[in-house]
Amino acid sequence: MSRFALTALALVCVVSLAGCPSSASNSNSTSTEAKSGQPTFAFVTNCVADFWTVAEKGVEKAKQDLGVNAVVVMPNGDAVDQKNKVEDLIARGVDGIAISPKDPTNQGDMLKAISENALFITHDSDAPNSPRLCYIGMDNYQAGRLCGELIKEAKPDGAQICLFIGNIDQDNSKKRRQGLIDELLDRPADPVRFDPAVGVIKNDKYTILDTRTDNHDSAKAKELVQDAMSKYPEMDLVVGLFEYNPPILLDAVKGANRLKEITVVAFDENAQVLQGIKDGEVFGTVVQNPYDYGYKSIELLNEIYKGNKSAIPESGMIDIPARKITKGNVDEFWTDLKAKIGK
Repeated sequence: MSRFALTALALVCVVSLAGCPSSASNSNSTSTEAKSGQPTFAFVTNCVADFWTVAEKGVEKAKQDLGVNAVVVMPNGDAVDQKNKVEDLIARGVDGIAISPKDPTNQGDMLKAISENALFITHDSDAPNSPRLCYIGMDNYQAGRLCGELIKEAKPDGAQICLFIGNIDQDNSKKRRQGLIDELLDRPADPVRFDPAVGVIKNDKYTILDTRTDNHDSAKAKELVQDAMSKYPEMDLVVGLFEYNPPILLDAVKGANRLKEITVVAFDENAQVLQGIKDGEVFGTVVQNPYDYGYKSIELLNEIYKGNKSAIPESGMIDIPARKITKGNVDEFWTDLKAKIGK
């Protein structure tokens, strides 16, 4: 099937995609109304999270502005589930897929299949060695360094730190964690450096006691932080590197009555985290722009579908810079976010 024209079979598939919800309970999709000549694009996440709900708003707005069909598919956080959902989208004949690959190193066949059957771009987390046409998102290594700067601002004299993250298989998680470590250790920039997740990493001021991964399991994430507070009584700062991690950290630290002892630093724009910054319970967070990830992914796929390949930057990346949010700018940021998502 041509990636630039809908055959009769694809039209049937689009109607099916528009009219039927995903078979998985942990998948969300925007409603679609297939019309002759309209392309259908899919925005695939790497898990279910509030972060992706914001991105979904961007997809919806692009769908309305551009007059295209668009679906959002949220796997349950498992690479196999993501693969199954992608295979379903390919079988249904979508014209383009924007995806945040769960494990790009081991998903080569899946990514190749996307490129052979549809327009293929990545967002949020890249797969630089795949045949994707473009990556939309922030520089995760630099975002990690911004998080390291927040830690230095919160604890200028040093800290004993534990990192919490869904996994370190994704391109974004590897680079985000490494940027943070390199910033704290005052190393020169090197996005391909990788410090093992096991073992202490330190200099004369900052110590990374542990990196704890939960594979997007919230219950396990809670157990990990509770265990860390017991195992590392010297721990005085925790960092949540995925959107759902910081609220869990905050609840656990508050539940243990240790907010005065343990500083919380975050990633992403979870509402509980933003309120925590306002209340002085979270020092700060590094935010992305998931709304633009959603909007620009559909916008770029549509431009390429129309034949406008000049829409793809020579760099192969549409950079949406990360930002640091602290008490001084949280109100302005949150007001803008609420306006975008209609809250």
